[in-house]
Amino acid sequence: MQYPAASRSRRRFLGRLAGGAALLWTPAAFAEELLRTARQTEGPFYPDKLPLDTDNDLIIVNDTITPSLGTITHLTGRVLDLHGNPIRGAVVEIWQSDQNGAYLHSGTSNAEKRDKNFQGFGRFLTGRQGEYYFRTIRPVEYPGRTPHIHVIVKKGEHRLLTSQLYVKGEKRNESDRLYLAVKDEKARATITIDFRPLEDSKIGELHAHADLIVGLTPEDAAGDSFRGAGRRNAERQD
Repeated sequence: MQYPAASRSRRRFLGRLAGGAALLWTPAAFAEELLRTARQTEGPFYPDKLPLDTDNDLIIVNDTITPSLGTITHLTGRVLDLHGNPIRGAVVEIWQSDQNGAYLHSGTSNAEKRDKNFQGFGRFLTGRQGEYYFRTIRPVEYPGRTPHIHVIVKKGEHRLLTSQLYVKGEKRNESDRLYLAVKDEKARATITIDFRPLEDSKIGELHAHADLIVGLTPEDAAGDSFRGAGRRNAERQD
């Protein structure tokens, strides 16, 4: 009974998103370079076997009619270079644990609790204005970590950004080692995102917006020191 309502709200949300496309900022609006989105480790739980369904709707797997557990969240943003130019045709990937704190990974500690209706991973190819969109759930905590969503931006063969997105105002942030590793407050703000109630939603959906600012020089692309770092990390903190 929940799915039709969620589908209607998604269509309304996408309609508003499309209607506001003309209001997206332009490079001329920036006199100075933007602050690059803070880098974070990939973590150990990037899916070791990708699901058959890798679209941008993580709430529904393939053609099932049963939605996943969790608070539905519409995650939007743009991929921009340091001068505010939109990057079209970049691949944005996200992954996160489900409502039970289980990842789509063979090494997740609570695989027996995994929500089979949560896709756990999604991809989106950015549009003309560098925009991306995912329908997912508000991230939840699991042992040792504050709620977060992992994100990667790729362009061609190059990975431009590896990071994690955190919930603004979440108390657990202040005890999370990886969140606190970003010492500069302005840099930390680039990965700390508002999760706000979605206007007119009758089922308590949220909206979160995160612009992803990346470098585009060969050195930036090739020198992402966090690529695959989680797989090499002996610690299990992701």
